[in-house]
Amino acid sequence: MDIASLIGLIGALGMVVGSMLAAGGLGPFIDVASILIVFGGTFFAVMYKCTMPIFLRSFGAVGKAFMPKAPSKEELITKMVELSDVARKNGLMALENQEVPDKFFSKGLQMLVDGADESKLVKQLSDEIKAMKVRHGEVHEALRGWIDIAPAMGMIGTLIGLVQMLGNMADPKAIGPAMAVALLTTLYGAFIANVMVGPVLSKLEGYTASETAYRDMVLAGLRNIAKGESGRNVQEQMVAVLPPKLQIKLLAA
Repeated sequence: MDIASLIGLIGALGMVVGSMLAAGGLGPFIDVASILIVFGGTFFAVMYKCTMPIFLRSFGAVGKAFMPKAPSKEELITKMVELSDVARKNGLMALENQEVPDKFFSKGLQMLVDGADESKLVKQLSDEIKAMKVRHGEVHEALRGWIDIAPAMGMIGTLIGLVQMLGNMADPKAIGPAMAVALLTTLYGAFIANVMVGPVLSKLEGYTASETAYRDMVLAGLRNIAKGESGRNVQEQMVAVLPPKLQIKLLAA
């Protein structure tokens, strides 16, 4: 569980809802027509923008902002050093059935055991990294659709409300509901874009960058094992991408 995501979401919702309650209750801020225009309209417009599989995947991806599966780079380096020493001492066949932290690492290691040369290893694993980035990018684009379309739907709702208001200026009772639609749709659009979806997209983009860096490290480590590098050399090369404090910690171990 990413505690920052959870506390951030609860805090943002608490501030918004708290201000509504302080202003006189939630009643004035709930309008069925505005909800249909912004939430319903954005839902179907985003579906229209994406293919159905990507649209559905985007909802599952939201959970990763709160429950990320972040691999440990320190654990990776420690394991890579161990495997490089095993391979240098006993050959690449000795790496078979070794426990590794993730499937990507396991696949690359199995390729070495099966006799794949460095160029084949690099090409296949690099292709997998590119494919992962494409898959994640498709989901990110779907979420970006909510950020772009929700405020636009809010503006459409505002215009609808203004048209209703200006068309019924002679009836004072009609002005209030029309003005509510005009204002609340803008509020709902901004809420979706900036409180609900925007932070989630930023988190997921950060996790994709982190996972890409992790997989690049896996690839670099496996290449060094294929070259017969010593564990010490592998460690020194891999820690270069870590913060200085972690570099010192790992090199001193």
